[in-house]
Amino acid sequence: MHGWIILDKPLGLGSTQGVSAVKRALRQGGYPKVKVGHGGTLDPLATGVLPIALGEATKLAGRMLDASKVYEFTIGFGTQTDTLDAEGTAIATSDVRPTLADVEAVLPRFTGPIEQMPPAYSALKVDGERAYDLARAGAEVVLATRAVTVFSLVHSSGAEEQVDKVTLTAHVSKGTYIRSLARDIALALGTVGSVTMLRRTRAGPFGLDHAISLDKLNQSATARALEDILLPLRAGLDDIPALSLSPDQAGLLRQGRVLIGIAADDGRYFAIADDVPVALVEVSGRQVRVVRGFNL
Repeated sequence: MHGWIILDKPLGLGSTQGVSAVKRALRQGGYPKVKVGHGGTLDPLATGVLPIALGEATKLAGRMLDASKVYEFTIGFGTQTDTLDAEGTAIATSDVRPTLADVEAVLPRFTGPIEQMPPAYSALKVDGERAYDLARAGAEVVLATRAVTVFSLVHSSGAEEQVDKVTLTAHVSKGTYIRSLARDIALALGTVGSVTMLRRTRAGPFGLDHAISLDKLNQSATARALEDILLPLRAGLDDIPALSLSPDQAGLLRQGRVLIGIAADDGRYFAIADDVPVALVEVSGRQVRVVRGFNL
C-alpha cells in the first residue's frame, strides 16, 4: 500500500484525525501496517481536499506542503473574531456593508505577491511556542508579516446590492492564510469580517474529483478494497516528467550511486524501471543524483 488516499475532509475533523481514520481503515481491511501521514494541515472548521500519504508516498508529503492550494471561502461582514473564523469570540463589529462591486474593486489589491500577517491563532512558533497556545493563554501575539502569492482571487456575481457576506475562490501559494486574507479584504472595504465557510478544492495535483468521503473509505475497508481508491505514488508527482531507467541503472541509483552520461535536460525527474518507482532524482550536466529514493 504505497500511494495516496484523498479524503474530502468533513467539518469538525482535524488533519491528524483524518490520518487516524485511514489507519483504522487499513486495520479493518487486514492490510499490513504502513506509515501514514497527511500532506498539509486543514483546520477542523474547513472541509475538502486532504491528501493522505501511505508507505513510500510519505516521502513526498513535504512536496504537498510546498504546493499551491485552491480554496472557496465565505467572508461574513460585520464581525471580526479573535480567531478570524466562526469559532472565535467577537473582538470588533461594524455596520458597514459593501456592495459586490466594492468587493470586485478591491480584489486586485490582494492578487499577486502580497505581504500578509498570519493570524494570532495559528500553528506558527513564537519563541519556541505555538502562537495559538500563547493566544489562548491571553498573551499578546505579534507575528511577522510574510511574503505570499495569490495567483487568482475571484467571485461569481456582479450585482450591486449591499451584502452581508461574499464567497470567493482563491488560488494561493504555500503559507497563505485564508483567514488573514478575509480579514484584510474586509478592512480594505471599510468594515470587519471573518471566515464563515472554508473549503479546499485543490491541494497540489489533487482535486475534489480525486476525493472520497469517510463513508466511502469505510465501505472500501469493509470490502477489503482499499486498493480501488488508492492513487499511485506517481500521482503526487504529476508535474514532474518520468525518466525511464534500465534495471542496471536502477540498481546503481538504489545503491546511492550517481549515473553519468544520461541524455536528459537538467531538472527533476521521477525515475522508473519497468513502471516501478525508483527515486525522485535531479539531473544536472547529464548526471543523475537521487533526491528521495523509494524502497519498492
